[in-house]
Amino acid sequence: MSFVGIDVGGTKCHGVRVDEHGLVLEEIRYPTPHASELVDLLEAMFHELSGTQSLGVGVPGLITPDGIVRASPNMKGAHNIAVGPELRSRLGINVHVENDATMAAFGEWQAGAARGAMNAVIVTLGTGIGGGIVMGGQLQRGANGFAGEIGHMVVQHDGEQCVCGRRGCWERYASGSALRFLSGGMSGEEVFAAADAGDSHAQSVVAKFADWVAVGLASLTNICDPEVIVIGGGVVQSFSSVLDSVAKSFSSALYSSDSRPHPALRTAALGERAGAIGCALFLSLG
Repeated sequence: MSFVGIDVGGTKCHGVRVDEHGLVLEEIRYPTPHASELVDLLEAMFHELSGTQSLGVGVPGLITPDGIVRASPNMKGAHNIAVGPELRSRLGINVHVENDATMAAFGEWQAGAARGAMNAVIVTLGTGIGGGIVMGGQLQRGANGFAGEIGHMVVQHDGEQCVCGRRGCWERYASGSALRFLSGGMSGEEVFAAADAGDSHAQSVVAKFADWVAVGLASLTNICDPEVIVIGGGVVQSFSSVLDSVAKSFSSALYSSDSRPHPALRTAALGERAGAIGCALFLSLG
């Protein structure tokens, strides 16, 4: 038996078909369209990956339990888009739509770097920042299904303008788009490569970025007390070179750092596939 999951990102939609263990059997990618065309693309991707009678979809933003996208700051035109109801009507199958980072967290918890953990936080650093929280062996979704919007916790009062309309959100300082802002236009890959090559400006940017990542991780630890924090998303492909710097800054930022166990800091095992794999597995295991 196989399962289909599609992860909708800020720039691409990543679809997979997996077996019951999360092994990827087939995968496809398409550019993320305007929100008005999203359902059409998801329907086409499902048919391309056919072989199952269920579909899991991860979409960034506030997603209701019945699969309506209430708001998605990093997706153009996404406001009250009935992704779940429309797909169920068109396909005639079981469709579950969830926040993309929550599904990435589920994937890492079931088949990746947080496997076996009873308490974990999974942070996705991509165009923005998303997250998922496991507490007491349960994936946390909140009263309205909106839990885990960690990128929009404010870390700098009256700070930089965020795409959500507020100021000082964590994702303005510790995401892939933040790296571009901090560096003056370089992509994350370019910044990390330049820093590794000895460029002083890039090294300064990476140091600031590591500090900002650590600030958010420390706050999440103070709130959730996880045994493990998994860092995933598009930025993680180049993240291993700064993990030590993040760990040092994290220790300094954490409340009563010397008096408590620290969570293990790990990079995601499933890489950019985490969200799509989590979507695929959710209906069979969730």
